[in-house]
Amino acid sequence: MNREQIAASSIGAIALPIFEFIYGEGTAVMFSVFALAFFILLDWLSGSRASRKDNTYASHYGIDGVFRTFFMLLLPAGGHMIDVVFGIPGVVFGILVVGLLHHTIKSMTANAVRAGWAEWLPISLLEKLTAWVQSEIDSKIDRAVKRMSDREVGK
Repeated sequence: MNREQIAASSIGAIALPIFEFIYGEGTAVMFSVFALAFFILLDWLSGSRASRKDNTYASHYGIDGVFRTFFMLLLPAGGHMIDVVFGIPGVVFGILVVGLLHHTIKSMTANAVRAGWAEWLPISLLEKLTAWVQSEIDSKIDRAVKRMSDREVGK
């Protein structure tokens, strides 16, 4: 084995048991957490582009986003702990992951529409997604307008 293989094996030997201790064991658990992280990343990307497009980018909001992201990624770990305590394998963990995925996908879609990426989505899917996330879109637009107003008042 070369150095790279030894390093990768060592990292895996340390990271996997920590991951399984925090979130639980199994392929479904691993992919649930990876899916959550993936959609959070897409939400970050679309939100960043949307805020740059409508000039509502605020670094303090982005910094708060880092803390929100850690919270969102640790919440299912808390669910796993509750599952272990009560002997209900994966129930609270699963509920939390599904809830967070639902919220994150709604937010990501609303941000993508705000960013002007709607033209790259299939129209029928876009109509369904837009109807599904309309309240999230309205909320983000209201927040963007408020930030612009706050910025103008501060000048």
